[in-house]
Amino acid sequence: METPGIIGLLITVLLLSGNLGAVSQERPKDSLTNQTDRIAKGEKRRVLEEVQVSAGTFEASDKAKGASLTPIDAVTVAGSNNDLSQALRALPGAQQIGEQEGLFVRGGTGEEAKQFMDGILVKHPNFPSVPGIPQYARIDPFLFKGILFSTGGYSALYGQAMSSALILESIDIPEATEASFSLFPANTGIGFQRRADDGNSGYGINLAYSNQRLYNSVVPQAPEYFAGPSYLQGDAHFRIKTGDRGILKFYTNWNGSEVGLTQPDINNPDLRSAYSVRGRNTYNNLSMVRYFGNNWKMDASGGYSFLRTAIRSDDAGHSDLDEHFAQLRAVFTKGFARNQAIRFGAEHFFTRETGMWEDRPVGLTDQLTAAFAEGDIYLTPNMAAKIGGRAEHSSALRRWAFAPRASLGYRLGAADQLNAAYGIFYQTPASVYLYDHPELGFSQATHYVVNFTHNAGNRFFRAEAYYKRYRGLLRTDPVLATSGTGDAKGFEFFFRDKRTFTNLDYWVTYTYIDTKRQFLDYPELLKPTFAAPHTGTLAVKKFFPALSTNVNVSYAFASGRPYYDIAPSSGSEASIIRQAGTTKPYSVVNLHIAYLTSFFRRSKLKNFSGIGVGVSNLLGTKQVFGYNYSADGQHRQAITLPAPRYYYIGVFMNWGVDRRDDFMDNQLL
Repeated sequence: METPGIIGLLITVLLLSGNLGAVSQERPKDSLTNQTDRIAKGEKRRVLEEVQVSAGTFEASDKAKGASLTPIDAVTVAGSNNDLSQALRALPGAQQIGEQEGLFVRGGTGEEAKQFMDGILVKHPNFPSVPGIPQYARIDPFLFKGILFSTGGYSALYGQAMSSALILESIDIPEATEASFSLFPANTGIGFQRRADDGNSGYGINLAYSNQRLYNSVVPQAPEYFAGPSYLQGDAHFRIKTGDRGILKFYTNWNGSEVGLTQPDINNPDLRSAYSVRGRNTYNNLSMVRYFGNNWKMDASGGYSFLRTAIRSDDAGHSDLDEHFAQLRAVFTKGFARNQAIRFGAEHFFTRETGMWEDRPVGLTDQLTAAFAEGDIYLTPNMAAKIGGRAEHSSALRRWAFAPRASLGYRLGAADQLNAAYGIFYQTPASVYLYDHPELGFSQATHYVVNFTHNAGNRFFRAEAYYKRYRGLLRTDPVLATSGTGDAKGFEFFFRDKRTFTNLDYWVTYTYIDTKRQFLDYPELLKPTFAAPHTGTLAVKKFFPALSTNVNVSYAFASGRPYYDIAPSSGSEASIIRQAGTTKPYSVVNLHIAYLTSFFRRSKLKNFSGIGVGVSNLLGTKQVFGYNYSADGQHRQAITLPAPRYYYIGVFMNWGVDRRDDFMDNQLL
């Protein structure tokens, strides 16, 4: 299974709802963000620029060190399946993890990478987990005008993410009134958005439903599904300008999923073990941006989410959990001459969990408060610095943490720049470990990053080296404690070229990492099972104007990952490693093709249609991500893909705006 409940919108939004890289935005004049008079007068501009990995502009900021993506970049990588986390695996620093959702960045687990939408944490960006089968993103990447992937050393404005921050900025007023519809064998999607005649407000709603039962009956799967997989999702939004110097935005997402399956019982090969999970989730985000006189700006936002999960497992019993999460946040910015600025603010996180976990009652309440400040300082015409810090207090841990952050950018020339960053990043342990152990402390990672970038003539190159030191990692053996340690070091390369070949855009990445950890049940410092020493990707996008067809191909490679069979400690005996090894290398080719046309050529209403087809793991290469072991160590099961390949074919339609020119323009840049 390779698709979430919203896959019906994958091609719809990609091609129909269009190339939001050409969205028209009318934003207030603001010296803090270098807005010009012509923008204030309402002229159109592109708000989603090309991908910028590292320093696309001269500033020591998240955009200067991270990887800035447009939605088109994110979802046109073959194999991304409309999932930002999967798309970002085509960039350096991210591991090719095929058995679990989330981002695994530079030796960090998936829980150490967080997503923020307009400053508000997206607590659960994916549907509830299923062992060995990644679940999919709840939020559509086309909601955003900015997607910033920072793999280390990010701003003091964000916290509770030891490895990585995915910073998302939602779009403002919709470009036009339009509707869209898509139909794939197992997925259906429909959407509508309206822009007010005066251009000062807009709203929209989308619905999607997916049920994989029919598909799985045609394409055999390794697990035997007795429920679903099925996904139902909807979202709505409105945006309204508040005068000529501000905007108010609201977004809500609600969804449900059900997955039930059986697989061979690892402890008894003659039996099958059942696992099922049902999830209900809602996410709400209200944000306001307001500009004041004398170069002041305020960003205020609030969010609330609710998650209910019901898990039934033959191995781990029953779990029924309700989680309430709320966040309030305010950031104030004061601008000065030469693009210098100071920012300061505070935020509060509220988390409450109640219910049953593995057949026992549990409960947790945590109030986490944070204050932060940072300044942009231009030291010379060619050198800029960002210096700040962040203080946090957790009521559940009853502890304080202070995290200094600093970064420096030095411009070597019109196209070349050096960047360096340092920072300390804290994170509270997962809730399941805090139910009975409030004595646990923060986990900590210290980042050191240096890179070089070259950006000229539609060609981009970045080389980056880093070192991370971990302290206070969670250990479960021999006793539960935040006493684990580790480190990660390596280097990365990224090259993107949109100039050499006509109508062709490609990029190449390579990542090397050397990392070890002593955490969870690891009896010593070990290379973690989710980290491959060598990874690389090649993404190619070719547009054929005469055929109105776009072909996307991606290839991903990763060297083998380590695996272990660890016997837990018992009595006075320490845990031991019974078996260890390395998996076969990971290698996968993905192919997506989109044909652009119009099914209603005689209609007076502008429309745009097409056909999308795709194959993930085109060559059917067997992927082994690791092994599960029986309690006595005598049996093991390979963790593999549910099926060798995933296929899709479908149609998509859009009314209100003909997006073909937008799409072609994007490909011809």
